[in-house]
Amino acid sequence: MTPTNKQEKIVKMFDDIAPTYDKANRVLSMGIDIQWRKKACDETFARYNRPIDLIVDVACGTGDMMGYWKKRAEHAGIDVVKILGVDPSKGMTQVGKEKFPDFEFVISEATQIPLENETADILSISYGIRNVVKREAAFAEFARVVKPGGYVVILEFTKDDKKGPLFALKDFYLNKVLPKIGAFISKNKEAYEYLPNSIEGFLTSGMLQKELDQAGFDTEFAKSFSMDISTLVIAKKR
Repeated sequence: MTPTNKQEKIVKMFDDIAPTYDKANRVLSMGIDIQWRKKACDETFARYNRPIDLIVDVACGTGDMMGYWKKRAEHAGIDVVKILGVDPSKGMTQVGKEKFPDFEFVISEATQIPLENETADILSISYGIRNVVKREAAFAEFARVVKPGGYVVILEFTKDDKKGPLFALKDFYLNKVLPKIGAFISKNKEAYEYLPNSIEGFLTSGMLQKELDQAGFDTEFAKSFSMDISTLVIAKKR
């Protein structure tokens, strides 16, 4: 399968599960992802505490992270002129538009963001970078779009390079429990079998930071949460 065909297949999968995506997400994460998202926003605003012209959320899905950027900016007393959602899935962005009618969404790949050079103060991607087939090209695109001194913020399920009881427990949940619950809610077994496979085929946190460094970003914050299920990386553009 070519990279283009693989990317198209992933996008179609998200189109198919879009109507039930939010419900499945909350159930499967047990709501913990809300705290991860808030942490990402708060840690970023602690470093970039100034008026913001543009926050871009890539692979925005149904817009959850955009909502948190808005709420946490208000909480921090930071003015944000615009929050833009970018995603290749029409199904996911349609749900996003219904949830957040005041936000702007555009249909686009992570490798072809429809913005001028150095226009975004912050670019985030939450649980989406492992679904980008041409990741190196995407990181180069992030570097093109983000202002010097701006930030890329990544939340992702990274591959675990550790072993032990906690690893075994996490592995059991991701490979045995999660696919069954996700399939029950979405009626799409393949999509929720894809999730654990995509994590296993992804990067460790260290590998992810190395790729960002090669693209022109310096990691300022990196932390894993909840038995290392989720990792937050905040990197500043040089």
